[in-house]
Amino acid sequence: MDIQRINPREWNCNAVVFGDLVICSGMVADDKSVGMKGQTAQVLKKIAAVLAQAGTNKSRILSATVYMADASLKDDMNEAWMAWVDRANLPTRTAVGAVLTPGTMVEITVCAAK
Repeated sequence: MDIQRINPREWNCNAVVFGDLVICSGMVADDKSVGMKGQTAQVLKKIAAVLAQAGTNKSRILSATVYMADASLKDDMNEAWMAWVDRANLPTRTAVGAVLTPGTMVEITVCAAK
C-alpha cells in the first residue's frame, strides 16, 4: 500500500495518507494575537484544508487531540470547536494542557477516514 505525504517540509508534513486513514500533524495558528478562540478557529480552518487535500472532510474525523497552553481557557477553545465540528459525526477527542511554543495557545492533531 502506498503512503502519500501531504505538504512535506523540512521536519514533517501536514498529513500522511495510508490506505483509508489520514493522519494529520499537529497544527497551530499563524496569527498569535487572536486569543484561544481565534487561534482554535484558525487551526480548524487549516485542518479542513488539509483534509480536503487528502480527499476527506471534518465529518470523517475519527479522533482529535487538542493541546492547550492554558487549560483554563478550554471553554474558549470549545466555543470554536463546537462552531466548527460536524455535530452529527462527532469524533473522539482529548484536550490537555501542554507546554507549547511561546505565543501558541492551541495545537490540534486529527486522524480521519477517507
